[in-house]
Amino acid sequence: MNMAPDGQPEPAKDTAPAIEFKAVLVVDDDRQLASALQWILADENYFVDIAYDGEDALSKIKDNDYDVVVCDVMMPKLRGDELFIKARDLRPQLADRFIFITGYAAGTEINLFLSKTGAKYLIKPFPMQKLIDCVRQLLG
Repeated sequence: MNMAPDGQPEPAKDTAPAIEFKAVLVVDDDRQLASALQWILADENYFVDIAYDGEDALSKIKDNDYDVVVCDVMMPKLRGDELFIKARDLRPQLADRFIFITGYAAGTEINLFLSKTGAKYLIKPFPMQKLIDCVRQLLG
């Protein structure tokens, strides 16, 4: 046991490396899918927060720093494309940290938005490993 100069035992030093968790916000009005994505990403050692609509997500983005946002395109209250624009204005570093998930990628308006932003996107249903790979790429 090591002793401090005052004769008291020195506290044990933590020699384990600090684990840095990256924060991911999952935004989807499909609660079952959002919950599944939360568990899958948490299993990959990400801290995962959930929002069930765009307005709730925007509020969370105002209050928290996220490293990645996984976002459905078609949602009530505030669509994913609208959320992206507002989030980018609030936190410019998120501009290249969105991954969109959609069942509507064939729609002209959505395709135009996705190509303009250059954002990553996955078409539902997608393999979970593909989402994990996209998150890892963004966090590079």
